[in-house]
Amino acid sequence: MDKYEIIIYWSKEDQAFIAEVPELPGCMAHGSTHEESLANAKAAMQLWIDAAREAGDPIPKPRGHRLVFA
Repeated sequence: MDKYEIIIYWSKEDQAFIAEVPELPGCMAHGSTHEESLANAKAAMQLWIDAAREAGDPIPKPRGHRLVFA
């Protein structure tokens, strides 16, 4: 699970750090610090994977490389 790319950025609108997991569609979390948003994202990733397993949906394999360059 630790091999999925996580993108963390500050959202002025939400006044929070947002952590997105692009390889798991819709998987994201937030927090008041980088560390909190990362911890919340890891919990969200586990929930996403557990829900996909229960539903019989495919779970993408981590690509293991950067997905997007800015």
